[in-house]
Amino acid sequence: MLLKFTKMQGLGNDFVVMDGISQRIGLSSGQYRKIADRHFGIGCDQILLVEKATGKGTDFRFRIFNADGNEVEQCGNGARCFLRFVLEKGLTDKRALQVESASGIILLRMEADDTVTVNMGIPRFAPEEIPFEAKKRALTYALTVKNRRVAISALSIGNPHAVQLVRNVDTAPVSTQGPLIEKHGRFPKKANAGYMQVVNRGRIRLRVFERGVGETLSCGSGACAAVVAGIQRRLLDNQVVVQTRGGELKVRWDGEGNPVWMSAGAVTVFEGIIDI
Repeated sequence: MLLKFTKMQGLGNDFVVMDGISQRIGLSSGQYRKIADRHFGIGCDQILLVEKATGKGTDFRFRIFNADGNEVEQCGNGARCFLRFVLEKGLTDKRALQVESASGIILLRMEADDTVTVNMGIPRFAPEEIPFEAKKRALTYALTVKNRRVAISALSIGNPHAVQLVRNVDTAPVSTQGPLIEKHGRFPKKANAGYMQVVNRGRIRLRVFERGVGETLSCGSGACAAVVAGIQRRLLDNQVVVQTRGGELKVRWDGEGNPVWMSAGAVTVFEGIIDI
């Protein structure tokens, strides 16, 4: 089966994007893993599918598959690439879209400076909505990881996140501790493990071990989760620049009950056809 694809990246978080409107895509989790493999496939952190909307008032359906072949709810960097893709492919001429995703309706907007702004939705903190095993909601939770207790903020930005405050992201145990937090028993659907260093009230540095992927150069939903956690802990103002290893993005959150807004670029790398 021959499938057309576009390779894209948002701050180094890279994607294979496929048009599921003009071609039929019915792949297994094993086939998604093959596409994502950097040695035997195309190579990417996630595969993104563009599909026809299923509900009224929305423009498209947005589906996300991690490198491990599992479908997930949310991807902020991928959402920006999604908007650029549908515009470049002529699937729409609208510069602002409402898109269906597994986490709900997300709003995308192409700005005059060619960056993309994404409404990532309202953060959720109730343990059962993350989901996270806890008797009641708390500002931070003590999580036991390999006989060591660490303090995390647990929340959902459409997908589950565990955000940890560290002194220096360069020396944070992302590769060793991250996989243990990802698969921790208190996160029934696993979690994205974020490591946040506060530089000042308007800037943080961040690394994220993504669920089903591993550490990525950038994580949009992880950036939003980190900023929300920092604001709740009164460490940050409501507008924050997030420095990731792949570049900078801007996040704004006006407090509980309000959506998180994220802005950054999205880039097309190359196009091709794969026989899968």
